[in-house]
Amino acid sequence: MSDAWFRERTAGAPDVLRERAGTFHDMAADTGAARLATAGAAALDAAITAGTTRAAALDLLAADGLITLALLAESERDPAGLEEAARALRRAAAERA
Repeated sequence: MSDAWFRERTAGAPDVLRERAGTFHDMAADTGAARLATAGAAALDAAITAGTTRAAALDLLAADGLITLALLAESERDPAGLEEAARALRRAAAERA
């Protein structure tokens, strides 16, 4: 999804969360829903690395939001394919674990 799409969908989030999710979004090289999923995975990795700090909590919230946005983007693009997209995200997460 475009940067404008991302800004529109995150406009109501707290500033600090929107900025942190935006950092991961900006670093992801993919496009569309895959970009959001990649950004979410990076945020989750950062949360795990940060351990039990406040930074970890913020990164975990960013990961949750980015994965949710990836599913939203997929549902907007192909509603009938949402179930498979969700399964693919779960498989990818399991492979990273």
